Amino acid sequence: MKTDDLIGLLGSSFEREPVRSSGMTRRLGLAVAVAVGAAGALGLALAVLGLRPGLMQGRPLLFLAFKLAFAAAVGGLAIRYLARVARPGGESRVHLGIAALPFVVVAALAGASLATMPRAHWHGQISGHAWLECLVSIPLIAVVPFAVVTWAVRRFGAPTDLVRAGALVGLAAGAVSALGYSLHCMDDTVPFVAVWYGGTIALCTLAGAVLGPRLLRW
Repeated sequence: MKTDDLIGLLGSSFEREPVRSSGMTRRLGLAVAVAVGAAGALGLALAVLGLRPGLMQGRPLLFLAFKLAFAAAVGGLAIRYLARVARPGGESRVHLGIAALPFVVVAALAGASLATMPRAHWHGQISGHAWLECLVSIPLIAVVPFAVVTWAVRRFGAPTDLVRAGALVGLAAGAVSALGYSLHCMDDTVPFVAVWYGGTIALCTLAGAVLGPRLLRW
């Protein structure tokens, strides 16, 4: 047997299980970090902003479900891709365009909603009653999950594309923060969710891309 063949045989025998174990550890670590970050974001949102009155009644409950579904879809895709990007060379298997699908769907629903009403109502539908509160609250609440997920990536991962990894950390943190804020939010229109939830999550993603090379370096 040639030396190269022997090395290949030994490598195939001993390398498969550690890689699989490492991947499982990375995914589990990120999942736990997101859960901790979500708990922190929820606690912060309720402590600082409070729970919306009448949240379990009719229209507020329907829009709560809509907001939660949007944020959960964004966060789920972010964590899925982050688990891949967190390993060396994993970015080659990630197509971030798919992560934009929840934004596209919500934007399309917002456009359809606005198309059914006079232009005079558009401003109220988009700005709502507390657009500034949403613009400030989601990024601030996102600091907690961003810190936790960043720690998890540094602890369990070794990304080589730090900008992309940072962007996904920011995307996940923004989505988790939006989950917490939705329990307080008083604005129940699809355009509001598309513009202010989508926009603030995008801001968190941009911040993550900027901070990633500094915070995720290993």
